[in-house]
Amino acid sequence: MMKRRAWKRWIGAAAAVGLLGACSSVPLYGNPVTSSPRQAPSKFFEVAWWTPLVEPIALEYGPRELASPAVDPDSGRVITLTRDGVIRCVAPGGTLEWSYKTGNRFSAGAAVHEGIAYVPAGDGFLYALDVRTGKLKWKYEAGEALATTPVVSGTLVLVASESDTLFAVKADTGTWAWQYRRDTPTGFTIHGAGSPLVKDGTVYLGFSDGYLVALDVEAGTGKWEKALSSGATQFLDVDSTPVINDAGRLYVTSYQGGLYALDAETGDVEWNYAVSGLTSVMAAGEVVIASGDGRLDAYLSDNGRLLWSMSLGDRAGRSPVLARGMILLANQRALLFVDPRTGKSRMEWNPGDGISAPPRVMGSNAYVLSNNGYLYALHLRGGGG
Repeated sequence: MMKRRAWKRWIGAAAAVGLLGACSSVPLYGNPVTSSPRQAPSKFFEVAWWTPLVEPIALEYGPRELASPAVDPDSGRVITLTRDGVIRCVAPGGTLEWSYKTGNRFSAGAAVHEGIAYVPAGDGFLYALDVRTGKLKWKYEAGEALATTPVVSGTLVLVASESDTLFAVKADTGTWAWQYRRDTPTGFTIHGAGSPLVKDGTVYLGFSDGYLVALDVEAGTGKWEKALSSGATQFLDVDSTPVINDAGRLYVTSYQGGLYALDAETGDVEWNYAVSGLTSVMAAGEVVIASGDGRLDAYLSDNGRLLWSMSLGDRAGRSPVLARGMILLANQRALLFVDPRTGKSRMEWNPGDGISAPPRVMGSNAYVLSNNGYLYALHLRGGGG
């Protein structure tokens, strides 16, 4: 069991990188006018630059952007996927470099690996484009709307569809390697899916029938499977991206069953915190952060004891990120800055029409795509006071 001093050590590490001092909320609302691209800096961040990407769509009500930006770690270029079906590359300073049109909108962000952007598209294709030029290297026809950020593992690219199929494609040519499919249940399911996790030759992925599956990454053959929604008949989905902490324990959420900790080798359940509506999980040392419909929670990783729970009201939080000592969480209405010690929101930032896509953090910068299609580069500060 984790002792009180261990919990303090985790918080101390977060505090060491700043942003945990007492501070009042500093909400910002409304898009900056085009003649003034910088908003007044807060104690948590300043807007380094912003750029509009999507032209307003006539009669569109409640626009939403779901795909997180991706960042090339070598060049600093940002790859965005927006609701108009366009892939765009934005230079580190915020200028648009190139764009590529696809046939539908996106549900998840791209992955960038060794100068290639792998793009999961709603038109049923996986695209591979040169980050520098935008030139198409190849595209693979999955025939199903792709719903997860791809994962590159060795020579393979792994991506899952909205129809419960995991595809493995050769990274250099875009040719099919293997696929694994589960039958979609007949009852109601939750829109969306978690990305696969690859660790030590095993790929872990949850499916809408309530199962978490472990496969051999090279062959796609099964190692084990575990039902995590026993007794339920609908909303069985295991849609979070699984995570493994430093102790080697596997964590995943089930929409009906709650938060699970499992043995990564066998799939045996070590503990379960039963609460409905969780869709995302993040491991942070000896703490696990989970979010979903109306809540953001912190649990002890070794036994699942609830440390705190923050209400999001009628909003859903997607894929929390720990950055500069704060939890960053998009909840459709705004980007929340949450104190990980207490679960209290320190700030809500809404640049206009809200934020649904989780931010992408690279170093001291967070890249945020707002629901109306503006890309923001936020420089995160190291000492809010």
